[in-house]
Amino acid sequence: MDNQSTLIQCKGKLIDLSSPKVMGILNITPDSFYDGGRYGDENAILRQVELMLNEGATFIDIGSVSTRPGAEITDTETEWSRMEKYLKAIVKHFPEAIISIDTTRAQIAQLAIEQGAAMINDISAGEWDEQMLPMVASLKVPYVMMHRQGIPQTMQDNPQYQNVTLEVLQYFGNRIALCREMGIKDLIIDPGFGFGKNTEHNFTLLRELKSLSVAGCPLLAGLSRKTMIWQTLNITPERALNGTTALNMVALLNGASILRVHDVKEAMQCVSLYKELHPEHFAQ
Repeated sequence: MDNQSTLIQCKGKLIDLSSPKVMGILNITPDSFYDGGRYGDENAILRQVELMLNEGATFIDIGSVSTRPGAEITDTETEWSRMEKYLKAIVKHFPEAIISIDTTRAQIAQLAIEQGAAMINDISAGEWDEQMLPMVASLKVPYVMMHRQGIPQTMQDNPQYQNVTLEVLQYFGNRIALCREMGIKDLIIDPGFGFGKNTEHNFTLLRELKSLSVAGCPLLAGLSRKTMIWQTLNITPERALNGTTALNMVALLNGASILRVHDVKEAMQCVSLYKELHPEHFAQ
């Protein structure tokens, strides 16, 4: 990627993704696969945001709808009612924080950006709401779009690919072209580990992650405590931090620009070690 494609603008600041960044996950849902229901009140949420920022997170990604395999669909009103007061509190207490909103709905994107969020993270890449891409273009904010096969309710039933990496790359080629036509400038792509992919698909994608760099957009890797780790190791998500760190390093070595994680401190340590491995990439 050229230098221009690694720069994104958030809240009037340029962020250079040629130096890897960490995105901390904040799920304010009762049923997310790892941390659902963990942050049940405003004080707990603010403490967690403060912790992640202090540990080095560049972005805080807030989601109020679970997209884990088998998750139930939540309506727009419920999604916003869960998010609104907490988003306002986070923006008030941490005005410099760069807040990403994990949503597939244009209306939620608009409301959240109006309340001080700075970025949209959409697992549907604009396919579930035809107003999403025009909305992101009009809001002039960075847009993370993810590949997935199917919908959360059924996506893990029996995912099929002839060539998973090639099919993901072709998908992004089409979606990126559409986003550019709409006028969206700052694009980040997420291969969607665990979204309509079995363990073999996931490891193939991670092994071949560098291939996605030809799309010309920074890569986000969301591996944190996912099934591909804990099922492979025959453990639980709660015990999958070590495996997460191991695969986060692989993602960085294969071109990831953002690590989306539950555990910011360990991801930042991973980034620090990666920079020591490749100091030539980060010369001042």
